[in-house]
Amino acid sequence: MSFKTGVIVLLACIPFYILSFAQMALPISATAKGVLWALFFGMAKTAQYGGITILGAEGIRRIKAYMKRFKN
Repeated sequence: MSFKTGVIVLLACIPFYILSFAQMALPISATAKGVLWALFFGMAKTAQYGGITILGAEGIRRIKAYMKRFKN
């Protein structure tokens, strides 16, 4: 898979992390909240590790170099 695909998959974890904690504000039972949290947090971790796997070591180096250039 391409570098671009890895970045997209890696960025997909952000909405899942937000959903995993934002659902706590819903007026539903504690059991349902626990199930939703586990589901969304699991999806976030899956997207995170999947994106890192797709990128590989060279992709991580490319992102770090880009961030260093962007920072300065």
